[in-house]
Amino acid sequence: MEVKDDAFLKSLKEFIILFLKYIVILFVITTFITRVVRVEGTSMYPTLKDGEMGLSNIISVKLGNIDRFDLVIVYMEDQNKHIVKRVIGMPGETVSYQDDQLYINGEPVDEPFLDTDYVRNYRQDPTSAEDMEELDMYGKVTFTENLAEIKLGDHEYFLMGDNRPYSSDSRRYGPFQKSDIKSKNVFVIFPFNAIRYEGK
Repeated sequence: MEVKDDAFLKSLKEFIILFLKYIVILFVITTFITRVVRVEGTSMYPTLKDGEMGLSNIISVKLGNIDRFDLVIVYMEDQNKHIVKRVIGMPGETVSYQDDQLYINGEPVDEPFLDTDYVRNYRQDPTSAEDMEELDMYGKVTFTENLAEIKLGDHEYFLMGDNRPYSSDSRRYGPFQKSDIKSKNVFVIFPFNAIRYEGK
């Protein structure tokens, strides 16, 4: 009986040690290497879809590697949640939009990541009352509303969702600080039939 008890206690001890090792490894990975991301809502559609899950790179951000058009995961402290957006404006730049054209420091910049079919369909079939009014007044609908020039500070980033008409981003909240950005780019792992990498 004593032998069995000793064997059980030994097995239990080994299990607890192994379990604690997994917890430590998981903590290190999710704190310093990669972050689990779950997409909520349609602000990044069609790039990222509601309910998709993936892994995002923490190390690159800690090393300061944030580039224009990167997908970034931002922590919003006042709402206690993380959101996914895209870097549009970099520190020290001016950002503006006019007639669906992005301007950085007064110069036009293309946005090749935008889904041209989705943008075209939206322009042809507006859904909101504001869009219908815009169509009636100007004969066209913009995918990205006009934005007066904004000057970014030394550590500020202008972030937007890819689904511009349905995204709350820097147009609403203002520029984000570098310290708000926790990780970048997303390797989608769920659903399994949609596994892919989404970066810039």
